[in-house]
Amino acid sequence: MILEGFKFGMLLQIAIGPVCMYIFSLGVNEKFFMAFLGVLGVVLADGIYILLAILGISSFLKNEKIQKKFNILGSIIIIIFGMELFLGYFGISILPKLNIFQNSNSNLPFIKAFLLTGANPMTILFWMGVFSTKTSDSSFTKNSICLFALGSLLSTLLFLSLIAFIGSTTSNFLPERYLSILSAIVGISLIYFGIKKGMTIKKSSL
Repeated sequence: MILEGFKFGMLLQIAIGPVCMYIFSLGVNEKFFMAFLGVLGVVLADGIYILLAILGISSFLKNEKIQKKFNILGSIIIIIFGMELFLGYFGISILPKLNIFQNSNSNLPFIKAFLLTGANPMTILFWMGVFSTKTSDSSFTKNSICLFALGSLLSTLLFLSLIAFIGSTTSNFLPERYLSILSAIVGISLIYFGIKKGMTIKKSSL
């Protein structure tokens, strides 16, 4: 069942989104270990959403008003992260440095990636649909569902770790100037994702 969940999760990774692009930018701008912390942040956020979906707590997000507010918040967070990467090209930072551990900001990629992943409440609705289908299948026990969820999370861990590795490898042979340009491009892409998401919300409310 873990393998089934893993294969299902890998299919989802094909759709490259803002989180994947952010992990790649971490790999480019930071050491692999720092980017891997970001990957762990993504996995934790996904794990929480999957747990909520399995427990059925996610049903409150079906409320249209609540869903709209979460989507607006998600769009804003994605745009802010995009602006942070883009403005970084000019040496400008709009996000504060979070030093939760004394004299260290090594937890920052973890927190940023966690927030960026959690900014998309549609994730929990997606997983709710997946696991509601699985629970309706008589062949799926509670143990099977947990193993399926574990497999899905492992696919995220493996795929994004690979993306982080590719990013960090790229940084080894590209000049610093090109790396800055690459980060700026990723930032612009995130801003685009956020605006596009916001426009979708606006259209749906008309």
